[in-house]
Amino acid sequence: MKRGGAILAAAIVLAIGVGAGYWWGTRNGPAGPEGSGTTAAKAERKILYYRNPMGQPDTSPVPKKAPDGMDYVPVYADEQAEGRSAPPKGKILYYRNPMGLPDTSPVPKKDPMGMDYVPVYEGEEPASSNQIKISVDKVQKLGVRSEPAAMRTLDKVVRAAGRVEIDERRMFAIAPKFEGWVERLFVNVTGQPVSKGQPLFEVYSPDLVTAQREYAIASDAMKSLKDAGDDSQASMKRLADSSLARLKNWDISDEQVNALARSGEAKRTLTFRSPVSGIVMEKKAMQGMRFMPGDTLYQIADLSAVWVVADIFEQDLALVRTGSKAKVTFNAYPGQEFEATVTYVYPTLKPETRTVPARFEIANPRQQLKPAMFAQVEIPVMAKGKVLTVPNSAVIDSGTRRIVLVQLGEGRFEPRAVKLGSRSANYVEVMEGVKDGEQVVVAANFLIDAESNLKAAIGGLGAAPATDAKATPSPAPSASAGTAVAGGGGKIEQAPVAKAAVVGHNAEGTINAIDTKKGTVSIAHGPIETLKWPGMTMNFKVANAALLTGLKPGAAVAFEIVERAPGEWVITKITPRSESKAPASSSAAHQGH
Repeated sequence: MKRGGAILAAAIVLAIGVGAGYWWGTRNGPAGPEGSGTTAAKAERKILYYRNPMGQPDTSPVPKKAPDGMDYVPVYADEQAEGRSAPPKGKILYYRNPMGLPDTSPVPKKDPMGMDYVPVYEGEEPASSNQIKISVDKVQKLGVRSEPAAMRTLDKVVRAAGRVEIDERRMFAIAPKFEGWVERLFVNVTGQPVSKGQPLFEVYSPDLVTAQREYAIASDAMKSLKDAGDDSQASMKRLADSSLARLKNWDISDEQVNALARSGEAKRTLTFRSPVSGIVMEKKAMQGMRFMPGDTLYQIADLSAVWVVADIFEQDLALVRTGSKAKVTFNAYPGQEFEATVTYVYPTLKPETRTVPARFEIANPRQQLKPAMFAQVEIPVMAKGKVLTVPNSAVIDSGTRRIVLVQLGEGRFEPRAVKLGSRSANYVEVMEGVKDGEQVVVAANFLIDAESNLKAAIGGLGAAPATDAKATPSPAPSASAGTAVAGGGGKIEQAPVAKAAVVGHNAEGTINAIDTKKGTVSIAHGPIETLKWPGMTMNFKVANAALLTGLKPGAAVAFEIVERAPGEWVITKITPRSESKAPASSSAAHQGH
């Protein structure tokens, strides 16, 4: 009995131990042969390469560390096959035809050749024929900057260049109305300032002396005939009045006539005085010279007020009205502004400059403004209210069309033809083509034009559908030393072009290398006439890995390519050719390397 009890106790202890070991093993992972098998399975997984731990496009065939000390992450073959190493691309919008045909599907499917439809993720949808798509990093390098179109009040200022001119109503000419000689000059230089009534010159004239004597005789006769009959007095008075009118018609002043009447003696010379205060602009009188009736001996201008005649451009003519206020500046007086008023807009246009003169009046009490000085005129114009505007730098003016680049998203732009209205210093009114709030490119838009072949995109604006069935040539990839090696899959960055009626393009070349894992082939091909491409070496994807069966490097082949996506060329058909038929252009392409 004792022996049986001992055996039973040992069995119980063993069972408890086994149960505890099982519990401990389940908590700390599998042990024994099963655990070893799992570890061995992990050890047997094939590492393809090591990728950057921060997701940057940098890989290494051997383990390494990033600059911050982080280990590069291994990428296994099964992970790449399952797509677990690639970061998520976002929401799938639809599936497109792998051959680039206009056929989409909301669910995964295959085309008649057995190729899977390609998913299009959110943000990857292709641009339309009149849009431009540029990578985000290139947008940053170009310094592209955008600004929303907005409603603004345009404060228009009409600017014009002008010149100072003498007020024609303030110019006076001194021209005697009788024949005589200049006896003496009191003002003898041009530019001399004179005041009103100041003596200018003395003249001698026989006609003037005769007229004075006639008036003096008539005046004395009237005094002597004061007791005579009325008829005699009236006749003598008419003679005296006639002599007085003759003197006044010769511009003899009342003061001089009264002096003649008081003295009764005719003076040999007569003094001419200035009729206005001003500046002697012209002096032809010389002492001792003879003058005839009507000869201008002096010209005097009053410069207390002057004109500024400015040339208004034809497009601004409707904004300038009589009575408008203006600010006038002169290079001679920097920082000083003169107030002026538009007094007249001339009715004629100068055909040489396509401008219309406008006259401004400016007070010149200190005579700072000199005739013929240049002036800059600014006329503020009342705005017509808030209008839709964009910055002036946003408009690309080709001479025949005005284009604005509208930013549709990250790296996506659409050129639009716009109709412009009035302008201000920094903004221009947009009457058609852009809506309020749309982002327009205001910086580096000309660089986008050059980078993306804007002409091809603009050509799609309003263009009639093409009826020609010929394939539209695609721009050739950029090349260095005559050749260019494209990235994986033959991706070539270029501006999107309209889809042509013919999809496939035939070419001939020589195989350089084959990568069956990636499904790519490197071919040195000759010129492709339908694409206007020169001979070069490129990497292409194949539509089906079976197309590479039996092909080897060095083989001469004939193949057909299609553009599955903008810049992505795929081989859909490839057949070996005999060595004797290898194109000479292929060897020429090799010589470029």
